[in-house]
Amino acid sequence: MSDPSTSSGRSLPMRVPEPGLPERVTIYEVGPRDGLQNEQGIVDTEVKAEFVTRLLAAGLPTVEATSFVHPTWVPQLADAADLMTRLGETGRGLPVLVPNERGLDRALELGLEHVAIFGSATETFASKNLNRTLDEQFAMFEPVVRRARDAGLDVRAYVSMCFGDPWEGQVPVDQVVTVGRRLLDLGASQLSLGDTIGVGTAGHVTALVEAFTAAGVGTDRLALHFHDTYGQALANAYAGLRAGVTTYDASAGGLGGCPYAKSATGNLATEDLVWFLTGLGIEHGVDLDQVVAASVWMAGRLGRPSPSAVVRALAGA
Repeated sequence: MSDPSTSSGRSLPMRVPEPGLPERVTIYEVGPRDGLQNEQGIVDTEVKAEFVTRLLAAGLPTVEATSFVHPTWVPQLADAADLMTRLGETGRGLPVLVPNERGLDRALELGLEHVAIFGSATETFASKNLNRTLDEQFAMFEPVVRRARDAGLDVRAYVSMCFGDPWEGQVPVDQVVTVGRRLLDLGASQLSLGDTIGVGTAGHVTALVEAFTAAGVGTDRLALHFHDTYGQALANAYAGLRAGVTTYDASAGGLGGCPYAKSATGNLATEDLVWFLTGLGIEHGVDLDQVVAASVWMAGRLGRPSPSAVVRALAGA
């Protein structure tokens, strides 16, 4: 008899809805960009394109494809333009990271429709990642967002180090809210709050979301981006759900890290999040078997097993 947890049309996990949680959640897949950017061995463009295609086929509504960052800083993504060209018309609708106006120019040349900027909640990380002070980063982002919006593009904003910084330690909640609101005021449609080094805990998540709400930022404009360094990612996602947030960044197979913060380990695995949401009866539209298959396929190309607990359980990977 086949294991019902691994068969098509699976019966497990058992769906037990919990009152007060959202009915539906959007999973914002970051594996091809955030997941692969810290890989030491260069992944072929063809493999990246196939990875994106497989993730889209699994029902993930948004797959962030790459970043138009200078190859000196992130060599893995030096093929950004080639990748987006290879993805063709499908690629036009996928978001890409643009760190500055040069990156935006490249996205505009390719006719892309969605871009993202990447800010910092702390002074030290702004200096190391952006070569700007905490305040100067907004002057760099302003023309990027303005030009993108004028061209009809959607703009997402990331904020790093929202829950802790490896150099500065604790990051005040009000400091994160101030940075986040300034990015939204520039014209970003959504703000992704990043636990870059994975030190956040559930109560901290609740406090941060409530602080944004008190500052006039609705949960519909927030996304949460967790790393699982201390095994807290799903607990933090649960806190986010209870606070009303309905968009969660995740990386297929739990791939990822941050090239500027060595203590940052893998992102929240898409498969782990899908299993978790399914058990709560929350709709997400993602085919778990297909995401697992995509992650196992990519793990084979990277030459190591997936760190995702669900991938290991279902595929023995």
